[in-house]
Amino acid sequence: MNAQRFLAIARKEWIHVLRDWRSLFLTVAIPMVLILLFGYALNMDLRNVPTVVWDQSRTSQSRDLLELFDGSPYFSINTCYDSYDGIQSALDSGAAMIALVIPHDFATRIEASQPVKIQVIADGSDANTARLALAYAQGIGLMYSGSVRAQRIRLLTGRDLKVPVELVPRAWYNPDLRSENVIIPGILAMVMMVIAAMMTSVTVAKEWESGTMEQLISTPIRVPEIVLGKVVPYFVIGMFDVAAAVWLGQWLFNVPLRGSTGLVFAMAALFLTGALFFGLMISITMKKQVLANQIALIAGFLPTMILSGFVFAIDNMPPLIQCITYLVPARYFITLLRGIYLKGISLQILWINAVLLGVYAALMVFLAHRRMKLKLE
Repeated sequence: MNAQRFLAIARKEWIHVLRDWRSLFLTVAIPMVLILLFGYALNMDLRNVPTVVWDQSRTSQSRDLLELFDGSPYFSINTCYDSYDGIQSALDSGAAMIALVIPHDFATRIEASQPVKIQVIADGSDANTARLALAYAQGIGLMYSGSVRAQRIRLLTGRDLKVPVELVPRAWYNPDLRSENVIIPGILAMVMMVIAAMMTSVTVAKEWESGTMEQLISTPIRVPEIVLGKVVPYFVIGMFDVAAAVWLGQWLFNVPLRGSTGLVFAMAALFLTGALFFGLMISITMKKQVLANQIALIAGFLPTMILSGFVFAIDNMPPLIQCITYLVPARYFITLLRGIYLKGISLQILWINAVLLGVYAALMVFLAHRRMKLKLE
């Protein structure tokens, strides 16, 4: 490979990038928008679930229970009703997701040391949120039962209740259980796939459409010089987007980076290389810009979004889909990022994911080179 010819192709591609300032702006702006949208909108934490109540007891005991619900960060009591009709209307209209029905003999049964049941009605149209809300409601119910039991023992014995075994939960690596700490590292994979889909997937197709590829072929330039020269400008832009994403994640969302920053950029460079050559291979194959861009989005962006573990847990997927996820390189990249970001671990543990990313990058480079060679023959 001749360095002079390679640099000439890279310079030519830089001129095209800088001349098309709208596309250049989008390659920088869209990743920033993705970070803001996913960081703020895609929040998996359960907070302030709208709740309605039918308190048939209307006693101090029922008010104590409702104060536990309303005082927690998970529930927000909006309205009190005096019939099931009001509860059903609130659930049907979406004004509430959870309804609490406290029976009229609530205080009487508690004072008589008898079990009492509280009805919790959930809107199951959003199954995951409803499941979480019911689990939190059950936890608050157990908390109230424990306080009632402790108060009764204190009145009977004059001593506080001592629990023989006390469970103290502790979350490692993400002690506040913030969903942003899990989402933001995964956005880096989305950012790089967007760059590959928008830019490299049309770079060669544009040459075919404009007729300049024939002029390029007539020169002494070789296939490796074309392929590598066209990727270099987009690699620089992609690494700039990675740096901006890392900075925004720490500045806006306070996402900790406990591991090596250099290791993050090294793994990002490896994944970006594979993504760029993947887009370039599509651009070489499809001689139409629109078609190449659409295929790159479908084949790159969507699997990264759905099958990489970025949003949906892979362990919850059907066995066949779990097997398919092994073909998605973003799965290994996101595992690397979360391990480096949250756990501060190195390649000593995550080396297999790095090796598979390297295999993916090498395979894409080979296929893009091979495809370009076949096209020019």
